[in-house]
Amino acid sequence: MKIIILAGGGGTRLFPLSRASFPKQFLKIDGKESLLAQTVRRFLPVVAPADILIVTNKDYRHHVQTELAAAGADAAHILLEPVAKNTAPAIALAARYCIDKLGAQGDEVIFVSPSDHVIQPADAFVSAVRQAAAAAGQDRIVTFGIKPTAAETGYGYIQTGQPFAGGGLVAESFREKPNQATAEKYVAAGNYYWNSGMFAFTVNRFFQELESFQPDIHDLASLPYDAALERFDEMPSISIDYAVAEKSGRVVTIPLSLYWNDIGSWDAIYDVLPKDSSGNAIRGDCLPLECRNTLMLGQSRLIAGIGLEDLLVVETDDVIVVAHKGESQKVKDLVTILKAAGRREADEHTTIYRPWGSYTVLNEGSGYKMKKIVVNPGAQLSLQLHYHRSEHWIVTGGSARVTIGDTIQMVHENESVFVPQSTKHRMENPGKIPLEIIEVQNGKYLGEDDIVRFEDIYGRV
Repeated sequence: MKIIILAGGGGTRLFPLSRASFPKQFLKIDGKESLLAQTVRRFLPVVAPADILIVTNKDYRHHVQTELAAAGADAAHILLEPVAKNTAPAIALAARYCIDKLGAQGDEVIFVSPSDHVIQPADAFVSAVRQAAAAAGQDRIVTFGIKPTAAETGYGYIQTGQPFAGGGLVAESFREKPNQATAEKYVAAGNYYWNSGMFAFTVNRFFQELESFQPDIHDLASLPYDAALERFDEMPSISIDYAVAEKSGRVVTIPLSLYWNDIGSWDAIYDVLPKDSSGNAIRGDCLPLECRNTLMLGQSRLIAGIGLEDLLVVETDDVIVVAHKGESQKVKDLVTILKAAGRREADEHTTIYRPWGSYTVLNEGSGYKMKKIVVNPGAQLSLQLHYHRSEHWIVTGGSARVTIGDTIQMVHENESVFVPQSTKHRMENPGKIPLEIIEVQNGKYLGEDDIVRFEDIYGRV
C-alpha cells in the first residue's frame, strides 16, 4: 500500500494563527506535534516511511521536511505541485509518481488522506485503514464516513444505502455542505455521514474511473511522471469528490467509530482542546474572570477576559480575532477582505520561517528595519549581497561563523559585526544550540527581494 498525504492547503479558516506562509497543517494544536507530523505517524504502523508521499507546493517544502524529521519519517517522499489545482489533479499526479518512482503495481492500494485532521485513538484508525485497503482490493473506491454528532453545516455528507459484502455501506450520493435545515434532516435520517475526505482504491480502479469521468486528467496522468508534471497546469481544477466520487457507482463508505475533527474552524479547535470547570479552553497567558464556554488562545501577551460567554478570542503578536462561537466559519471572509486591501497580515506572520530557521521583524521605519534572526544548529544562510542596504549583526545567543568579503571570523555572544552595502556575506551556525542575532538594516530600500544569492545549500540560487 502507498499513502498519499495532501499538504498543500492555505488554511485561511484558522486565521490569524494559520496564514498562507504557514498554514494549519504545520500548527501544533496540542503544543507538541504539528497536524502533519501526527498524520504521518498514524500511518507508520501500516507502511514504511518510503511508501508515504507528501503532496505540497514549493513554498512549504522545507516545512514538510522539518515535520517528516519530527515524525521519524525522513525517508518519505515529497511531491511539489507546480500550481494549485485542487485534489483530483493532485491525487492523479501523485498516483503517477507512485507508479513511476515507487514501483506501485496496478493492483496495489493507494490511500489518500488530508494532512490536517485530528483522529483518535490511533490504533482504531490503523484497523480502519486496513479494512479500507481490503475493501479497495475488491475493486471499490472506499471512503471513510463520520457519524454526525450534530447538524454541522461546515462538512459535506455521504448518503449511504445497503451494506457492502466486503464491509461498510454502499454510498448512494455525495451532498455538499448543507444549510442548517437540510443538515438537521440528514442527521435525523440516520444514513448520512460526514465526508472525511479520505479515500482508498487500487491503481487500476482509480485510472479506470478517471478514464470514464475525467478523460482530460486521465490522459495527462497516463504520461510518464516527468511529462505529466510538466503539463500539470493543463489539468482542470476539480476536487476528487466532483471528479470521481460523485459519479462512480463503486463507492463504499466505511463508518469510523472514533474521534475525528478536521480542525476547519476555531469552533473545532474549541471542541478539541481540554476545558476547565467553566467550559473554557485556555492556551497561553490568559486570565478568564467569570467566563464560560469560551476559547482564549494567546501567544505574545496577557489576555484578560471578564464575563465572556460563548466567545472565541485568538491573539497573535499582530492580530486579535474575537468572534461568537458558531460564527468562526466567517473567518475566511475576513481573510478575503484583508487580501483585497493588500494587508500583509492576510498572508504572513511577523515571524517568517526559512529553511535555515526564522526571522521576526521587531521594528521598522524610514530607512531602517530591525529583526531577530534564529539560525538552527548546523544551518547557514546563502552567500549573498544587498545593493541597497547595510547590516549590523549583534549575537545574543550561540556563536556565528560569519563571512564578509574575503574574511571569515567567529562572532560570539555579546559581539557584533558590520556588513557593508554591496558586499558578499554569509552567516552560519556551527554550534549545537540555536544561534540568535539582532539584525539592524539601514538603507533607502529594505525589501526582501534585495538579495543576490551566489551559493545556497537549499537550492534557491
